[in-house]
Amino acid sequence: MAQHNIQNLKKLGLSIAIDDFGTGYSSFSYLKDLQIDMLKIDISFIRDMLKGKSEQAIVETIIQLAHRLGMKTLAEGVEKKEQVKLLQEFSCDYLQGYYFQKPIDEESFNNYLNQILKS
Repeated sequence: MAQHNIQNLKKLGLSIAIDDFGTGYSSFSYLKDLQIDMLKIDISFIRDMLKGKSEQAIVETIIQLAHRLGMKTLAEGVEKKEQVKLLQEFSCDYLQGYYFQKPIDEESFNNYLNQILKS
């Protein structure tokens, strides 16, 4: 049923991501059985990444696995320059978090976007 619904959504031009990959109900069988476009790496893995080599290996392996399966990766909760550097070294496709911008209201976002587009 889920596979059929995902196929229909993809026919509409939508991309599909698995959120919080590595926690809860996210399973390797989803990667094999469903047509997923992106893995969003759970914030807990990103936060722990700076603790040591084992934690870094988990994040790097998730990224490598996704890429080998033809998926993009997004790291959630990036807050430190050291995380950015490691994620770039691991070839993570997208980064999101307070390091780049804290949540803002619509007006502030429009002003922020206009500044970026002008530069």
